[in-house]
Amino acid sequence: MFFKGYSQTVIDHFMEPRNNYEMQDPSGVGQAGDPSCGDAVGIYIRVEDEKITEASFVVMGCVGAIASSSMTTVLIEGKNVDEAYAITPEQIADALGGLPEHKIHCSVLGAEAVRHAIEDYRKKR
Repeated sequence: MFFKGYSQTVIDHFMEPRNNYEMQDPSGVGQAGDPSCGDAVGIYIRVEDEKITEASFVVMGCVGAIASSSMTTVLIEGKNVDEAYAITPEQIADALGGLPEHKIHCSVLGAEAVRHAIEDYRKKR
């Protein structure tokens, strides 16, 4: 089956991704990609008083990449930028109820794109 090995949370975030849009006038934008599989994600953040008030994403990728990007935005909204910068691939995967071993790189892309978005925000300040 198509979803074999994926948790219900992964399937839910794949079928109904949260915050899946290109934000207009973001405070920061970060991108990450994995050339070996072709997955690519862009994370957009809006920051007010050092707090991420809005996060969104665009992605080209598989079930794991879409679900990881969706969960990443959910996890960082409401956090201050330092907390969001410290998000780990393990936290993203754990929040999804786990990922198959060969899909762990998808959560790495989310964490990497967040760090790039925050670095972009800090450069613009």
